Amino acid sequence: MNKQQAGFTLIELVMVIVILGILAATAIPKFVDLTDDANQAAVKGYAGSINGGNAINYATYLTRRTVTDGSVVTSGVIDTTAGCSTATANALLQESMTGYTVTTAAAALTLGTNTTCTLEHTASGKTADFTLTGAK
Repeated sequence: MNKQQAGFTLIELVMVIVILGILAATAIPKFVDLTDDANQAAVKGYAGSINGGNAINYATYLTRRTVTDGSVVTSGVIDTTAGCSTATANALLQESMTGYTVTTAAAALTLGTNTTCTLEHTASGKTADFTLTGAK
């Protein structure tokens, strides 16, 4: 009675290893260094957060403003008329955002005007733009 042995030959095993090596060599570079992408996504996320905060701040300005003797009086509004650096340093930038700076220092804004500011991640140099609207 002859028994046949079941299993893989050495050549079959070597071919599988070669194919896996080729697949790994083509796929690994796509996943090795995602740091730049992560830093860019983080900067864009924070810039989006600032955009949202700016929109809420301006909406608050529009709904709470009252005119008394020709002057506009508001409550609960962050003064963003000083420009990008001052406004974001005051309250639009969250305290947890260490390592980020506003690199565009826009001039003073009048009420209701927009300017584009640039947020920079200082360690990586990645940047993203956000809009600032003058409110007081």
